[in-house]
Amino acid sequence: MKRKRLASRHYTSLISLTLISSFVAPDTAIAAPPRTPDKTVNCDILVVGGGLSGVATAYEALLAGRTVCLTEITDWLGGQISAQGTSALDERPTQRAKLYYSRGYLELRQRIERKYGKLNPGDCWVSDSCFLPKDGHEILSSMLKDAERKGKGKLQWFPNTVIKDLNISSDGKIINNAIAIQHKPAPNAPPLNTFTLSQTIQDAYTYQNSSRFTKTIIRLAPKQAQKGNVPNWYVVDASETGEIVGLADVPYRLGIDARSYLEPSSSSATNDPYCTQGFTYTFAMEATKEPQKQTMPPFYMQYSPYYSYELQRLASFPLVFTYRRIWSPRRGEQMKFGGVTFTAPVPGDISMQNWTWGNDYRPGTAKDNLIYTREQLQATGQLNPGGWLGGLRVETLRKGEENALGYYYWLTAGTTDSQLGNGVKQPQPNNRFLSGLDSPMGTAHGLSKYPYMREGRRIIGRPSWGAPQGFSIWEVDISRRKYDDPYYRQVLSPAEYRRLQATLAGLEALSVLSGQKPPETVARRTRSTVFPDGVGIGHYAIDFHPCMTKSPPEAPGNTEREGERRGAGQAYPFQIALRAMIPQKIDNLLVGGKSIATSHIAAAAYRVHSFEWSAGAAAGTTAAFALKNNIAPYQLVDELPKIEPQLIALQNLLKKNGNPTAFPDTSIFNQNWEDWK
Repeated sequence: MKRKRLASRHYTSLISLTLISSFVAPDTAIAAPPRTPDKTVNCDILVVGGGLSGVATAYEALLAGRTVCLTEITDWLGGQISAQGTSALDERPTQRAKLYYSRGYLELRQRIERKYGKLNPGDCWVSDSCFLPKDGHEILSSMLKDAERKGKGKLQWFPNTVIKDLNISSDGKIINNAIAIQHKPAPNAPPLNTFTLSQTIQDAYTYQNSSRFTKTIIRLAPKQAQKGNVPNWYVVDASETGEIVGLADVPYRLGIDARSYLEPSSSSATNDPYCTQGFTYTFAMEATKEPQKQTMPPFYMQYSPYYSYELQRLASFPLVFTYRRIWSPRRGEQMKFGGVTFTAPVPGDISMQNWTWGNDYRPGTAKDNLIYTREQLQATGQLNPGGWLGGLRVETLRKGEENALGYYYWLTAGTTDSQLGNGVKQPQPNNRFLSGLDSPMGTAHGLSKYPYMREGRRIIGRPSWGAPQGFSIWEVDISRRKYDDPYYRQVLSPAEYRRLQATLAGLEALSVLSGQKPPETVARRTRSTVFPDGVGIGHYAIDFHPCMTKSPPEAPGNTEREGERRGAGQAYPFQIALRAMIPQKIDNLLVGGKSIATSHIAAAAYRVHSFEWSAGAAAGTTAAFALKNNIAPYQLVDELPKIEPQLIALQNLLKKNGNPTAFPDTSIFNQNWEDWK
């Protein structure tokens, strides 16, 4: 009965339960010494983060017969497609038409179709597949159980669990073990997912029990003792923000990279770690036959100067509602607006909202950035023993939650538009906000359990051939841009501009660098960089949700950071290099998901669903391969560009298992990629 009452409660009545009565853990509890672990759990591979990359890592490792410990701060597997609510698969037309994906991602799509009898039960227009977040979690849970049985591996699944501390060897090269905190509701406390993340995150990272949570302290450790210098287990950071990268204090970057011939469209001449892409608390709303009472949140006026349809061609409520519609019981009449054809909303339709000038929250200064830099982590004590609290600014999480709730009110009752002016936005009262533990987001407050993250900490790979300062994948490695705009001659020095054109010249690069050929006379390559250590694939546009210029983001008249969208545009099909997954310093840490070694601009393409799966498949396969062959991952690439036999064996294993390491016909001689859309 309690679940039903929560489900029917209107969202504004939940505000006092969640945002206004915000819980803050006392400083004495945060600083309290660690408890003795309640138990030790042993595994071959520890995967931190249960998003798509983490699930893919576990999936491949289980099929390889390994014991996997998988931790996740929420109680749902799937990240983007479940706990973050963005259950609309971001895909490119050619890759989708050819179904050229990792085997696990193909299985996910097939299971979605079997679940509903069709791939797109939401009849959305942004994707070929929009569906309910909880179903994403349940499908992935079933996939891991089947992989466990088929591969004779073992899954140790730890929902509602965070990594609090790492035990790193004295030489700094090996993570010996990790300390995790798992929480469940305290006696007589409300159920999990009653409170928002901003209210619970510090509690989740605190050893002591609280009025909300009872904690279990778990020591996660390898199954076998270390022999020699080769790792006996692996830790994979598949978290949404590069959490283990931050906690382990390996070299990484955040935000904007300095403009160079590798990142020529950068909006800044210097690094700016505070300007990352915006994050989004998604929510679900239902179209109703009758008008619903819409109650203004007490904080609405603070955020109202921000909300907008953004562009005139998008200024249609039916267009926005159906953009990411995740459930539709019957088809409405066909409509067209701004060149987009879609079916009209009908009562019972459920829409998931993820809108740039809506529930995106886009801080960009040292006062309000969400993901703490290394300097901020030091200043807040989070790099001290026992001091880790997740590495995020709680106040910014809270404001992101408020901004999202305010956006729902704007959609249904608002009459202003920050970008398009008066007379554009009309009230849409025939909708209701879906909240409750049995609602699409699975939370009493109706917001996603975790925000949709587009960018986190990005490692700097180890120095290698062609990358003496540390390996990374850059804008020029993937962008279709021609760079013939006079702008690039203006902002780059003559030497930098020549290096840019040489990079784009493919086989004629040496002629350009030596001055034998003027840059403008050389045929530009029409493909992405071919990496000899490719272990996965991805294809998506370089898609930006830029930070805002001033603090706070919702300030009246605020603008997007100037120049941030210059790097946006189409990209060629690209690879995931193994060197992008191997951090400096620590030999038994691999990185999957959005924290691989990419630049700020490249990361805007290396962040979508199928890429995350491919990166996770590569991480799981690599870890299992390294354990079986008694070799560390860095040893697979440390002699490049010489032939690395073990690397070739790994790549062959990936391909044999149905995990592509390159797109069809990838070669330095093949320039025919213009038709890949």
